[in-house]
Amino acid sequence: MELSYSGKKPAGEILDNTTACDFKEEISAENLLIRGDNLFVLQKLRERYANKIDLIYIDPPFATNTTYTIGNERANTVSMGNNDDVAYIDNLKGFEYVEFIRERLVIARELLSDIGSIYLHIDYKIGHYIKIIMDEIFGIENFKNDITRIKCNPKNFQRKAYGNIKDMILFYSKTKNAIWNDPKTPFNNSDKNKLFKKTDKNGRAYTTIPLHAPGETKNGATAAEFKGIKPPKGRHWRSDPKELEELDKAGLIEWSSNGVPRKIIYADEKDGKKTQDIWEFKDYQYPDYPTEKNIDLLKSIILASSNEGSIVLDFFCGSGTTLIAAQELKRNWIGVDQSGQAIKITKKKLENFPECKYSYIEG
Repeated sequence: MELSYSGKKPAGEILDNTTACDFKEEISAENLLIRGDNLFVLQKLRERYANKIDLIYIDPPFATNTTYTIGNERANTVSMGNNDDVAYIDNLKGFEYVEFIRERLVIARELLSDIGSIYLHIDYKIGHYIKIIMDEIFGIENFKNDITRIKCNPKNFQRKAYGNIKDMILFYSKTKNAIWNDPKTPFNNSDKNKLFKKTDKNGRAYTTIPLHAPGETKNGATAAEFKGIKPPKGRHWRSDPKELEELDKAGLIEWSSNGVPRKIIYADEKDGKKTQDIWEFKDYQYPDYPTEKNIDLLKSIILASSNEGSIVLDFFCGSGTTLIAAQELKRNWIGVDQSGQAIKITKKKLENFPECKYSYIEG
């Protein structure tokens, strides 16, 4: 599947003919904060960071045709006053915008390591076009999730449509071997009461799950008998019967009154439930920068798809939320933005981390 439109450049032309910027300062630290046009900066970064970035998160402009400003009178409030400072202008629309994003993604893929992933945060109005572009660049087989992010409280407006309280995050890996730390959401009391309804003689809450799974195994060990029992028709044992024997000896199999075995799962041995694809990380009421995202959102992504020491790249870094999250989680980072206001706010935030060493570069 491919998206066709006027002005779409071949990927090879983008990689071969995009000009790399010149860095006016030397790279002297593991972390980089760069002010410049991210297209030319990305091309420059290929010289040093090709196949070395484990995680990219970007929150680009959303094709809203809006000028975003920061009020001077109330430093912590994003404003739309006529005398405010311009943070950034989001004036690209249609396929001009799509190609703007695509050019940067084509180069960004070259920076991703073979265990790398990319998360692209986008608006619901344009995001479905960007999804097709990402399928082209990263491969539809490497598409992981379309994550729904709840961004605000319910709206009550007069427009003839449903209230919009969400945007989307497109999650792709570069290969099937990408870093994945399987994030969990902690159980609350309601979860525990619902999921772990049984109690053993020691008062430990537990539940049980089947020992078999869909699909027959013709010749493998998981088709063999366990305690003289074959798996049900059309199914196979989840583990080799030898492993099931060990579980039984350890008292981790519960036998029903009619002789059906099930594996025991204790609530106090589980670190939570699998995180799903609807996230509630609402926008700040008084952000430092227009469209600034919740730092807990970034921490969740970084913990899931990178390791300590990984390099995290955000080439629309805005006020530096991604960089701060990466710093707190012991990742190295590279942030790029063209806005002087964005760079100013990011530098101020980084002052809270005196141990953080970074190079500031203008490209």
